This record gives sequence, structure tokens and C-alpha cells, in this order.
Amino acid sequence: MSGPKDYKYFLTYSGVRMPLKLVEPLGPDELGNRNTYFRATYDADGRVATCEKLVYGEVELSHVYAYRDDGTLSHARIELGDEVTDVDCDARGAPIRC
Repeated sequence: MSGPKDYKYFLTYSGVRMPLKLVEPLGPDELGNRNTYFRATYDADGRVATCEKLVYGEVELSHVYAYRDDGTLSHARIELGDEVTDVDCDARGAPIRC
């Protein structure tokens, strides 16, 4: 059994590329007055591993990222409600369009 996750909290994100670029850090003590915020975990190399948008305490959107050895994004799993989308990425980390 693993211990509690080491979350970092953010007000929002910028850009449209994955992984999401989280901006405006929040301290855990700043969450009580927020209806919406993002929380993220990072891998051992400092890359975003998971990113969740919380709305009124419930996870509304979730991203889980996997990276290649060279640090480029290889895969993203996006969950929005009951919808799950798996996105494979090319050698530059850009989504592969079918």
C-alpha cells in the first residue's frame, strides 16, 4: 500500500499542448476558499505525471502522462467524466492524429 500523494496545487494552466502547463501555484492552505483548482503529481525527473481538475471537491478532469527515456511525452490518458481518451504521441511529443 502506498502513502499519500505529494500533490502540488495550481489555480489554472496555460497553453493547449500536453502535458498541461500548470500556473499560479496555490498552497494547501489556499484551497478552502476555491471552488475550482488543479492538483498534480510529478515523477522523479520533475515532469507532470498526473493532473486533475477539481470542482467542488470532485475530480472533473484527469490527465495521466507517460514519457520516453529522452523526456518527450509518449502517451496521455484523459478522463472527462465517463469519457476516456488515450492519446499516443510522436517522437516530438505531439499527438498522433488518426
